[in-house]
Amino acid sequence: MAETGKLEKMLILAFSDSEKAENGGVNDADGKFEALINPESYTLAYKLKFSAGGQGQGTSGAQLKYEYTEPEEITFDFLFDNTGIIDGKPRANISDDLKKFKDVLISYKGDSHEPRHFKLVWGENSIFKGRVIELSINHKMFKADGTPIRAIATVKFKSSIEEQKRAARENRSSPDLTHIRKVKYGDTLPLMCYRIYGDPKYYLQVAEVNGISNFRQLIAGTEISFPPIVKSV
Repeated sequence: MAETGKLEKMLILAFSDSEKAENGGVNDADGKFEALINPESYTLAYKLKFSAGGQGQGTSGAQLKYEYTEPEEITFDFLFDNTGIIDGKPRANISDDLKKFKDVLISYKGDSHEPRHFKLVWGENSIFKGRVIELSINHKMFKADGTPIRAIATVKFKSSIEEQKRAARENRSSPDLTHIRKVKYGDTLPLMCYRIYGDPKYYLQVAEVNGISNFRQLIAGTEISFPPIVKSV
């Protein structure tokens, strides 16, 4: 990203696919938008997904079971102003600027049939890569005839890192990935299934995959493969 080193304002770079967004720069983008002024702040959101576990008899609530971590989200506000006070370029209205903004963020090229992938660049820093999931425009000021002269666009992006890369980065146990575990003294197959899947009942499936004929007598040091499973209700 050396080519972006002289940039001072935030850029939204649009790409047709995730690989280009991951590795491409300004010259590789098929669309871009430069902020009129840099955002004063941005919000990063992190969400964990849980499901309600079984509620024990006599308890007041159910224990939540972790399922997965959702991709990060980032939210920005972008100012649009046609008075020329900020950039010295007065315009009749902000409609053209808003149209360009929407064309970059929520339109899509005919050959891809889906909205673009984005990279947010600020100076020398690439601060986020993802997809637009929400756009709202708040018109703030108007001429006497109702023509808008100022607006604030709020954009929410969600990280779109490929699942394999995200799983490797998080390095967490997941029932959707294959895990290799070494048997320790005192381990049982149901116990190991509980650690991986959150439920011991899948031990027969694991035993079959690994060719284990006697799951009651595991040998310490043996490696066992725990494959992705389809959880039954």
